[in-house]
Amino acid sequence: MKILLTISTVVCMLILSSNSFGEVLKIKFTEDDSYSIEIARINVGDTIEWLPENEGHNVEFFAGPKMHPLPKTSEIDAVHTITFGTPGVYLYGCTPHANMGMLGLVVVGNNFDNIEKIKETQLSRVASSVLKRLVRMAQPGSN
Repeated sequence: MKILLTISTVVCMLILSSNSFGEVLKIKFTEDDSYSIEIARINVGDTIEWLPENEGHNVEFFAGPKMHPLPKTSEIDAVHTITFGTPGVYLYGCTPHANMGMLGLVVVGNNFDNIEKIKETQLSRVASSVLKRLVRMAQPGSN
């Protein structure tokens, strides 16, 4: 009886602990100077892992939720992993290629409270055009 109770307890703990971890979304650097997923929609506590499957790219955050320190910039050609704990929209890009439009958005918790600040981010003309497209596609009700 004691062994059965111990086994039941361990099984319950494993089930509960597996539900407490967030999901992991993998985004690749593509040979087209873009990210494989331009708009990542995740929940609070989820993790994104950027994979350097093409050389010369990284991840640098340009804007995020108010009063939230942005994650550190990754090294070129390095795996970069971030777990997002604050809801809102994050704008990131490849440091050497952002001005050419290599940008991405992370929408955490389906929260768009800071979208106007994201829209105000100063970028090159090409990157601003890409950002407008991404914002339009990310917002609820868009196709």
